[in-house]
Amino acid sequence: MLGSTHGTLTTDFRARVEACGETPRTAVHSTAASTEDVVPLDVSGRPLHSDVPDLDRFFRPESVAVIGASDAEGRPNTGITRQLIAWAERVGARIHPVHPTREAVFGLPCAPSVADLPEQVDLAVLLVADPLPVIEELAETKVKFAVAFASGFAETGDAGAAAQARLGAAVQRSGLRLLGPNTNLNAFEEFRDDLDGPAIALITQSGHQGRPVYTLQELGIRLSHWAPTGNEADLETSDFISYFAEQPEVGAIACYVEGLKDGRSFLLAADRAARAGVPVVAVKVGRTETGARMAASHTGKLTGADTVVDAAMRQFGVIRVDGLDELQDTAALLARARKPKAEGVVVYSISGGTGAHFSDLATEAGLTLPTLSEAKQQELHQWIPDYLNVANPVDNGGHPVGDWRGRKIIDAILADPSVGVLICPITGPFPPMSDKLAQDLVDAAEATDKLICVIWGSPVGTEDAYRTTLLGSSRVATFRTFGNCITAVRAYLGHHRFTAGYRSPFDEAPRTPSPSYRKAQALMRPGQQLSEHAAKQLLRAYGIRVPREQLVTSAAAAVRAAGLVGYPVVMKASGPQLGHKTELGLVKIGLTSASQIRDAYRELTDIARYENIPLDGILVCQMVERGVEMVVGVTQDDLFGPTVTVGLGGVLVEVLHDAAVRVPPFGEDQARAMLTELRGHPLLEGVRGAPPADVDALVEVILRVQRMALELGDELSELDINPLMVLPRGQGAVALDALAICH
Repeated sequence: MLGSTHGTLTTDFRARVEACGETPRTAVHSTAASTEDVVPLDVSGRPLHSDVPDLDRFFRPESVAVIGASDAEGRPNTGITRQLIAWAERVGARIHPVHPTREAVFGLPCAPSVADLPEQVDLAVLLVADPLPVIEELAETKVKFAVAFASGFAETGDAGAAAQARLGAAVQRSGLRLLGPNTNLNAFEEFRDDLDGPAIALITQSGHQGRPVYTLQELGIRLSHWAPTGNEADLETSDFISYFAEQPEVGAIACYVEGLKDGRSFLLAADRAARAGVPVVAVKVGRTETGARMAASHTGKLTGADTVVDAAMRQFGVIRVDGLDELQDTAALLARARKPKAEGVVVYSISGGTGAHFSDLATEAGLTLPTLSEAKQQELHQWIPDYLNVANPVDNGGHPVGDWRGRKIIDAILADPSVGVLICPITGPFPPMSDKLAQDLVDAAEATDKLICVIWGSPVGTEDAYRTTLLGSSRVATFRTFGNCITAVRAYLGHHRFTAGYRSPFDEAPRTPSPSYRKAQALMRPGQQLSEHAAKQLLRAYGIRVPREQLVTSAAAAVRAAGLVGYPVVMKASGPQLGHKTELGLVKIGLTSASQIRDAYRELTDIARYENIPLDGILVCQMVERGVEMVVGVTQDDLFGPTVTVGLGGVLVEVLHDAAVRVPPFGEDQARAMLTELRGHPLLEGVRGAPPADVDALVEVILRVQRMALELGDELSELDINPLMVLPRGQGAVALDALAICH
């Protein structure tokens, strides 16, 4: 270990630095102290608030040590050292080359070790092949942050993952914060300082994937930070989201995510951004099996079941996009656009065909295109011929060039209170009309607080109207494709809608176990599947309604039970090893007499004996017929822990895969949103003469199941209520069958 602050490097450390070769990517920020001394916990013992790492000294250090610095021609570390010296000068940091055999690097005095430096170091950049021993050496020097470029860790397989785990443990013991390993130089890029307005903060796990966003600066869009997180042995995407959400210059956070290190941390960070109203836009790799496999090989992290990842992002307001082009366009719009005055979108075009085409796409994507009032249409017809449609889309037949009418049309549309966004697709340059149209749109944007978007459809992109007029405006959002414009505008309106009504579910998460939990614990059987009867007792403990039923062990008892339950009845085998009973013939429905009860009892027990299935008895159940069959369940996700699922029940859940997922905690609004996401949602509203279902009762079941998932945590591996019969409005919901597996 390093000795005193004026000690020398050990022999091993000297050898490592001398042998240092390339060390792949760069790194990003480090963290210091949490903003909270005591973090409140939920009922399952998990944090309810995220720590915000103090990364100021990472991005703006006062002193930087470059360990393994070089100025020898042809050495990879030489180019890195040169870039770090230039970066340090830009941010006003004092840079200290560290190398055991050099007296100077690029004319700067070189120390043999960090301990020999004249001051404490904020940031140590490790240009060594194996950062682990260096981290251990740095522990006594109180370095705040370190960046490790080295590869060969979790991205390479099990042995690399073990090495990364050792590195992470060493970092935790050291007290410093580490960016990397397997990162790159993106954190030390040169950002333009001549741009105004809210900025984009960029987080990428693969540095090259952030290039399209970085180059937005050439279009006049400001960037403030770039965090290439690499393998995230310590600092992770969530840390940077939490930090960036509190920086006043950040208008939006753009992320390229290959794998999440910790699902809970990600949700807490997204929650912090939502509270602050800062949009988070993300490309998340792993929608397909191939994408997930490649992502894991690249960063060595769990990608999580994509349906759960997608639902979790939507639940906490993270805007997921598919491509890097969508990432840059959506983040740019969200960073710069003001809060919408209305949700209505008006399409203004010089061609009826263009307007109709764009309107179809926008409506299909869920944007609202209000029909302009008769009074507004009459006003527009002062400047637009009567035979052209101005209801929305507005077809001007060719934007006026020689006078003031074009600007009058645009201003009149923007003055409509139902209009929050004006979109003008210009499919190609047609001077002088397209030039005048672009200028009128830019001038109108400067005079309004409403959003104006332009799609410049020319494949050339060198036209003055595009390069100078449109891109020169900080108020007009300019796109190159219909699709990207629609994606960005939908995200813009959705983000402001989401944050306007946002209430953090963590604020309302239960912190102490309920009386139901104590009842439920007595029913749990670690490592076992509960019988249907026991699973229903678990539901009863949480106040979820089940049918009247009795568990019997003889035909005579079954007859008596049927009389008490009330005919007609259902009889089912009940045992801890039974899953899908119907396929085995272990369910009998619609029994109406004592003789049918006795025959059913004999048949059910004979089948169980033949199949060698142990039973704890036969259930005689009330028959519930009228309602909508749903499924509500709990599963354990590798990344996020317990998740709650709701969907169409019975066999439809297996055939249609129509389900919605949420990660606890969530409130009633999210439970209702789950239902509206289902393709089969109209069934709950009543179709073909059926009465509306008791949606309130269904929502209550979802929330009770969520409470169960939170309180039982890892004790409950899986829960499946299928079918949950949702009765007509006002009559409740009944769990007809249940499967529960204990962890």
